[in-house]
This record gives sequence, structure tokens and C-alpha cells, in this order.
Amino acid sequence: MKKLSKLTALLLAAVMALSLAACAGPGAENSQPPETKGSQGEPAGGKYTVGICQQDQHPALDAATQGFKDALVEKLGQDGVAFKEGNASGDTANCPTIINGFLSENVDLILANATGSLQAAHSATADIPILGTSVTDYATALELENWSGTVGGNISGTSDLAPLDQQAEMLHELFPDARNVGLLYCSGEPNSVYQCDVIEGYLKEMGYSVSRFAFTDTNDVASVAQTACDGSDVIYIPTDNTAAKNTEAIANVVLPAKVPVIAGEEGLCKGCGVATLTISYYDIGHIAGEMAYEILANGADISTMPVKSAPQVVKKYNAANCEALGIAAPEGYEAIAAE
Repeated sequence: MKKLSKLTALLLAAVMALSLAACAGPGAENSQPPETKGSQGEPAGGKYTVGICQQDQHPALDAATQGFKDALVEKLGQDGVAFKEGNASGDTANCPTIINGFLSENVDLILANATGSLQAAHSATADIPILGTSVTDYATALELENWSGTVGGNISGTSDLAPLDQQAEMLHELFPDARNVGLLYCSGEPNSVYQCDVIEGYLKEMGYSVSRFAFTDTNDVASVAQTACDGSDVIYIPTDNTAAKNTEAIANVVLPAKVPVIAGEEGLCKGCGVATLTISYYDIGHIAGEMAYEILANGADISTMPVKSAPQVVKKYNAANCEALGIAAPEGYEAIAAE
């Protein structure tokens, strides 16, 4: 009887062990459950990870990145968001590497600051939400047809485009007697080409003769600027990242040549221009940050979010450059603050 009782006890223990294993199911040896998102998309750790790919380093793009970060920190707190940042230093070939690093780190959202960054992010993922900023025209950047203001899919963002018709009107207001307008821009930046295409039409309607002067990279900025000066009464430079990075080189050519520059944004104007109709890059970055909060914390559907523009544009002038060229400070324009 004792042997039988011992055998019975062993059998019962085995049955109980099998029952517990069956209840636990496959993979039960991993006691910690996988990380999941909360009901509003909140990560289990309470902190979102956001990747920021900035195409280049100059004041306009820096301001957009800062505005974006400030907006998210204001909404989520310092402990609610972590930023992974990469700067392509003006070489768009570096953007895919930066973006792929974000994918490997499984970031919750990507900010693509400037066109090259947006194109790289678009090519890399259709799943992670992507917000662009400092992008002039999303239809041009992403080769979209029948543009309606909403990209769809996993992309939205903010545009840095100031009204080109108003920029043309400003040029005409300041230089009504000019005859030849030169468009100076980087041929490798699609949004610069787009701006020149549009503003050229407005300028020709006003009776100006328009010529294009395109540089390919930093190395030929000065030589192309000199050629533009030789054939132009006034030069227009759109919101162009390569030009923005080389304003000193451009100024060293246009100021001695006594050729005024109308610039597409304040940073360019501060470096080499006399006047601009400008947006605030900080503002468009901040708006993108607010959009990111809605996506991350409130589950907003990025595919339905229209691309947003700056809330206002401002006429500004460069007092030092105007004085150097003998141009009176225009009425109704705000002086660009000196450093």
C-alpha cells in the first residue's frame, strides 16, 4: 500500500506540472510581457522617442528644429520625450543613413527638416509617422500629382513657402526701374527650382527680363554669383539651403558689384540681401511639434492632416546692406535685428 501511495503521488505531481505548462502557453518562460502602446499611443515607459533628421546646419533650419523640440517639450514635459538627432551637413546622401538609424532604434515619429530629409524618410518607411518642416512644396518634393494640400499615407508637416506673388510684388515695389532680374539658386534642390519656376512667371508678367544662374554646390557659388551680377540689375534668391549656408561668399560678390539681392527668407537676407518677405522658421517648426503631439499623444491620423503654412509673413530689410548699396530704408519694412 505504501508503494502504491508513493506511485499515485508521483503521477498526480506529473499531471499538475503538465496542467500548469498548458495554462502558461508558448513562450511562458519570458516572464516580462512585450512593450506595448497605451490606449492613446503612449509608450509603456512613458517617453516617446523622436528622430530628427536635419539636412544642413544654418539659422533657418536650426530655428525650425528648435521650434519643433520646444513644442513637444511644452506638451509632454522634459521627461516625456527623447530626441535622436542627425545632421546631414548639407550632403543629402547622408540623410538615408540617418533615417535608417532611426528605424533601427524604432523611433515613434520622424521629423524631416528640409526636402532631402523628407525624401529619404519617405523612401525608408511607410509605417512610422513622418512630419516634414522647412519644405517648400510637398508635391514637388514627393512627386505628387493632383496636389490637394494633404499628402496622405504616413506624411504631413509644415511648409516654408512665403507667397511668391507677393515676393515678386516686393521686388517691383523696391526696384521698379530695374530691367534684368537674375535668379540665383542651387540646381540640385527641387524646391529651389520650383520657386524659380513660379516667380519667373510673375516677374515676366511685370515686364522684367529674367535669367537663371544655377550653381551645383558650395564650390561654384561665388563664380555663379559673379556671373549673375554681370547680367542682372537685381538678384532674387529663393529659400535655398546651399545659398543659406554660403551667404558670406555671395555677399562678398554682390555688395562690391552693387547688385541688390531680394531673398526668400530672413537668414539669407541677413547674410547677403537687402530685403525679404519672410516667415518664421521657428514658428513652422513649432507647428510641426504641435502636430507631432496630436499624433503621438492623441492618436491623430496623420494621413488626413493637411500640410500647414506659417501663420504670417513679414517684410524685413537689412539696414547694413541697404546702406552699403545706397538704398533708403523702405517704409513699412522691419529692420532685421543685428547680432
